[in-house]
Amino acid sequence: MIRMRNIVVLDAPSNLGLRPPAPGTVPGCYKLAGALREQRIVQRLHALEGGVVVPPRYDRGDWQEGDGVFNAAAIASYTVRLADRIERHVRAGDFPVVLGGDCSIQLGASLALRRIGRYGLAAVDASPDFRHPGNSDRIGAAGGEEVALGTGRGQEDLTDLEGLKPYLRDEDVRFFGIRDAFEEDRAELAGLKIPVVTVGDLREWGADALARATAQAFEIPEIDGFWVHLDADCLDPSVMPAVDSPDPDGLQPAELVALLRPLLVSPACVGLNVTIYDPDLDPEGTAGALLTDVVVDAFAQS
Repeated sequence: MIRMRNIVVLDAPSNLGLRPPAPGTVPGCYKLAGALREQRIVQRLHALEGGVVVPPRYDRGDWQEGDGVFNAAAIASYTVRLADRIERHVRAGDFPVVLGGDCSIQLGASLALRRIGRYGLAAVDASPDFRHPGNSDRIGAAGGEEVALGTGRGQEDLTDLEGLKPYLRDEDVRFFGIRDAFEEDRAELAGLKIPVVTVGDLREWGADALARATAQAFEIPEIDGFWVHLDADCLDPSVMPAVDSPDPDGLQPAELVALLRPLLVSPACVGLNVTIYDPDLDPEGTAGALLTDVVVDAFAQS
């Protein structure tokens, strides 16, 4: 292992931020943590046991398009409880590895770190999860909106928990692995001066070099550290088909490991989320095994 800090594996099996895959069903990403544990991720990381933050039941009730974020009250309460656990570990000097869940669990990390100080976010994702009322009329799934919510865009019951809006400053966010096709998203983010590194950029400039530069940018006195958010859909569907929206032209496993290693080894990095992998879409468990290998390899010494 590359760090002296204790790695603590904590389960956050919430699926509250995703739309149902089919009528009458719920998203299966709440099984992510169990699937990675079955691959012995805790033992392979030589990690401590962090337990589970049990989410509320998935129930959209009579929600309709135009009602804002569905499951909002449940997400808000879960965010606070997850933040309590993450905050405790970060203050203790542990390194939490949080197994999701959908991407809305990132709000728990963002709120926890906002309580402590000023922290950045390195989000490794196929899409920037920056949907908000200013750029979309299809608000609803917090799993596609968590970075927008974290930067204070959207409804107050999620953006201003504990009066701490925004949990993240725009200038402290970095995106990696965004598909080159997402031109509209990139234009808005460029206007906000939020750096976006696409798959093509990673291949042109080198994942290792870009990650090292990002880690160094966060290693300044004004910023207390940064968190890494990993969405499994950053990987190409040829190796990671078990996600809710598999977009083509994604990263290969070795490229993702090369990106993650310099981020995770940085003394400024304080934790990692792993999200979106859905075991229901992976009956043989091969994608889950690969995702576990990627996370373990990313922590291994190069």
